[in-house]
Amino acid sequence: MPQLTAVGIDTFDESVYRAILVRHTAAPAELAADLSCSTERVARALDRLRENGLVGRLAGTRRRYAALEPGAALESLVRSRTADLDGVRAAAEKLSRLFSTARQCDSEQIEVITGDEALCRWFVRLQQEAREDVTALDRPPYALTTSNPVEATALTRGVRYRVVYAPEALEWPGVLGDIRKLVSAGEQARVLSGLRIKLAIADRRLALMPLTLDFTSEVRAAVIRPSALLDGLIDYWELCWRTATPLEAPAEDPLDEEDRQMLTLLVSGLKDEAIARQLGWSVRTMRRRISRLHKELGAANRFQAGVIAARRGWI
Repeated sequence: MPQLTAVGIDTFDESVYRAILVRHTAAPAELAADLSCSTERVARALDRLRENGLVGRLAGTRRRYAALEPGAALESLVRSRTADLDGVRAAAEKLSRLFSTARQCDSEQIEVITGDEALCRWFVRLQQEAREDVTALDRPPYALTTSNPVEATALTRGVRYRVVYAPEALEWPGVLGDIRKLVSAGEQARVLSGLRIKLAIADRRLALMPLTLDFTSEVRAAVIRPSALLDGLIDYWELCWRTATPLEAPAEDPLDEEDRQMLTLLVSGLKDEAIARQLGWSVRTMRRRISRLHKELGAANRFQAGVIAARRGWI
């Protein structure tokens, strides 16, 4: 049974070493005959045994080897392997410290907060500390209130706001009116269906994200500082922003304000009843105006109307 694998000698090399111990000295061909294998394989094994200090090559033109005294030779290997293991042990200690440090960094990069009031305090703090830019994904439900008076103040001191709203937010009582006021104050607003998270990011260095949209139980949210996770959330926000539909009117908008709002809500995915309610119309009035808009655009359906209007820069 092989006994030298613990010091780095593989099974075949050990069999060659045992064979040369019996002969004291031998050529590769002689050992190959003893072991019933090729001379080349034995020669390679002898070279490895020589590197490990278990055999020596004799002088002369013929390749011939002699076994070295096993006690001293193997003791040297044991000491070498012990030193290697001590190095591994020291490396393990360093890796453990690195792991502990990484965990501490993780706790600093991601902080979990609980409760409606804690979430609202952090949302206010994030905006107050912003110096250049606040980006957000907004959708119901809302922790305490739908209004955001902090934004109006931040806009006056030059902070740029870009917000992507879910269509469900526009159906929430009072939200569409608040958005219109913020847009008039400088917010850039877009609408995108299918948003599954709420998110706010300040200056690309701090993010706030609820960990669940079930606000009927205790709210939990993550405060995220510079990290790979923050980078990923920024990239996700950018993707949402590029694919969302603008809410604000473009320059020289050929639509009147009501038609533009109707078309924007239409392509955002709201149902007829919700659009009519937001604009203060009856469903019949809204559908009549949609029909007229389809004719003006030359569109056969709502999807085409949205595409054509977007191409013309109407929305």
